[in-house]
Amino acid sequence: MRIAGLLGWTAAIGAVTAAIGYWTMMSPYSQLLGAFPYRADTTDKEIALTFDDGPNEPYTSQIADILARAGIKATFFQVGECVDRYPYVTARLARDGHIIGDHSHSHRFTRCLTARSQRSQTRAAQQSLTRVIGRTPALYRPLWLLRTPTLPAVLRRYGLSPVSGEFCHALEVLQPSPRRIASRALAKARPGAILIFHDGFDAHGGNRANTVEAVRIVITELTRRGYAFATIDELLGVPAYRPAQFSSR
Repeated sequence: MRIAGLLGWTAAIGAVTAAIGYWTMMSPYSQLLGAFPYRADTTDKEIALTFDDGPNEPYTSQIADILARAGIKATFFQVGECVDRYPYVTARLARDGHIIGDHSHSHRFTRCLTARSQRSQTRAAQQSLTRVIGRTPALYRPLWLLRTPTLPAVLRRYGLSPVSGEFCHALEVLQPSPRRIASRALAKARPGAILIFHDGFDAHGGNRANTVEAVRIVITELTRRGYAFATIDELLGVPAYRPAQFSSR
């Protein structure tokens, strides 16, 4: 009985430790490792639409078409390898006035755990993005929103501000119906909200047709509710790009 009790306590402590670790390093809302804005402090009916893991064709261009018809500017946190694959898509987004942010180079979990790999990933992604859009991003969203204790120093080195947000739907990766995705996203709409959609999946793309249609629904409904749309730099009052490229070392 005593051994069973000890095992029970060990399991409980392990579960609590895991929960604390998840909250600290992966929750959209945790500020324990430094500022990680998931919403702007405003009463204005203004929302930022953001898109991760692209560019991913044809879905990124389809979203860009929807945004263009609605006259909306958004923020795209892009993966360096995907930018290298579809540079013309990233260039089009920048020409259309959307903001391009850094979302790592390869979007692989094993390459975001140490300071050395974080520097390598950030440097490579910044180089890919700068080569295509002619400007160096100052906004960064960690893959899976994962922050480790070493990440803040890496971001300071490259002049990057981390940005969080709220996922449009916890199971968006599995592509539930457009109505389900849109319903969850709209439930999170409030002044200053930052909504996260995915136009890609990791660094290898994937079908995002339901996300595309959900974005159309969300834009239509939020417009009906009287919301305006802002890019992250406008919403948070931070620079979107660096005036000059930081050290590549």
